[in-house]
Amino acid sequence: MTTAIARYNQLASYRSTFLTMARRASDLTLPYLIRGEDDYTKSAKNLVTPWQSVGAKGVVTLASKLMLALLPPQTAFFKLQVNDINLPPELGPDIRAEMDLSMAKIERTIMASIAESSDRVVIHQALKHLVVAGNALIYMGKDGLKMYPLNRYVINRDGDGNVLEIITKEIISKKLLKNFVPDYVSPEPNEVSAGGGAAPYNSTSGIDDDECVIYTTVKRTARRWEWHQEVDSKIVPGSQGHAPFDSNPWLTLRLAYVDGEMYGRGRVEEFIGDLQSLEALSQALVEGSAAAAKVIFTVSPSSTTKPATLERAGNGAIVTGRPDDIGVVQVGKTADFATAYQMAQGLEQRLSDAFLIMQVRQSERTTAAEVQTTQLELERQLGGLFSLLTVEFLTPYLKRKLSQAQKSGEIPRLPKGDVIKPTIVAGVGALARGADTEALTQYLTIISQTMGPEALQTYINPEEVVKRLAAASGIDVLNLVKSMEEVQQENQQELEDAEAMSMTAQAGQFAGVEQKREQMIYDEQSKQEAEVPPQA
Repeated sequence: MTTAIARYNQLASYRSTFLTMARRASDLTLPYLIRGEDDYTKSAKNLVTPWQSVGAKGVVTLASKLMLALLPPQTAFFKLQVNDINLPPELGPDIRAEMDLSMAKIERTIMASIAESSDRVVIHQALKHLVVAGNALIYMGKDGLKMYPLNRYVINRDGDGNVLEIITKEIISKKLLKNFVPDYVSPEPNEVSAGGGAAPYNSTSGIDDDECVIYTTVKRTARRWEWHQEVDSKIVPGSQGHAPFDSNPWLTLRLAYVDGEMYGRGRVEEFIGDLQSLEALSQALVEGSAAAAKVIFTVSPSSTTKPATLERAGNGAIVTGRPDDIGVVQVGKTADFATAYQMAQGLEQRLSDAFLIMQVRQSERTTAAEVQTTQLELERQLGGLFSLLTVEFLTPYLKRKLSQAQKSGEIPRLPKGDVIKPTIVAGVGALARGADTEALTQYLTIISQTMGPEALQTYINPEEVVKRLAAASGIDVLNLVKSMEEVQQENQQELEDAEAMSMTAQAGQFAGVEQKREQMIYDEQSKQEAEVPPQA
């Protein structure tokens, strides 16, 4: 049986080219992000500082936008939909409404658990690795997420890109290992391992004597995923685990892929030519500007002004001498610097567009519509990035979250089969909804401008407009938007209330008139009685 270390070294040869490219991309953007194969330094490492910051800004900006698009903080990135085809026909609309409410409650529970955990922190770090290196590995354990950079794992895929095998490499303390393996004995440096050669624990440079290397092997079997851990080519007792296919805790992420390759490609690699050109131009401009900013005076040998006198002279001092005897060294490269600066500006603009850094045109006539259009064009570029991340990240991440929540009792057990279907509404779905909102708004605006506002009341169904706008914004209209029956009932009730108030007002007026008439009759009778003379 092949040991984990032997299999790791075998698969590492396929990873070397991708790791080298990832290091090049990291040196131009975030040098601390990607390390070498055997780089396990715990202390701060002296890294190469780039001459420009456009790459670092682009990586952070793109990772943040992907983070907000894949896991929006205010809304759920998924929706549990009830499949009407598999529902029994005897279930009425009331049961369907109750099921929708229960599904909405489960969605809120899952999103609350994500908000309380540190998932977003780990996912954001993984997204930065995806932008730079194109690869990242996430393990969804009971205590939270753990991310493995490209230099800490190897992978094996079949011809269709499906993962067959994963091996991770970690450095742990021997004291921690003895908590799980009390009889563990560290091999001596000159001891020969069971497979031949030097003992594997010291095969990695940069680790201390109280540390050892542990390998985790994950394999896909015919029925499920299985994994175990090895130290010194021996399986650690109790490290075995397994999971079904639909709730695999090991998420192998790629930003872009090429058919037949085991690892993905990063966004930085796609534009590394512009980054290298901008790096060289930035270095030349900075060094040239520093040379041009240096002030050096020259004094003619026959001048009466001594260099020491000129050196000691303060600002505004009077020195004896002729101006022609004193000169200033000038670079004289202003035109050359202007050409390099213009080229660097063009490269920076192209890189800003590639990493979705919005740069609004600086003008007094810049409108809000122009800014919104620019933002929408930048977001549409994310469509291709979302496609693979939805398949390799959001879908397995959601399935694992639902599985963990059902096992822990946070949510009830979902029925088996296709009765409840989780649907991802973030990523590409969010971009599609944004396009629907823009199209619907533009359509209503055109009708109002060409046919008049009264045409909207004549030809447009307001209930359908409200529902489509809510669907395009990802808002659940259940118990939020009134139906046409409810609106008609409220209008009818308002008419009845208005009629009742009118009748009450008319009744009051009639009563006032009647009272006035009776008062007039009474006054007339009183007047007549006063005019009749008394009889003897």
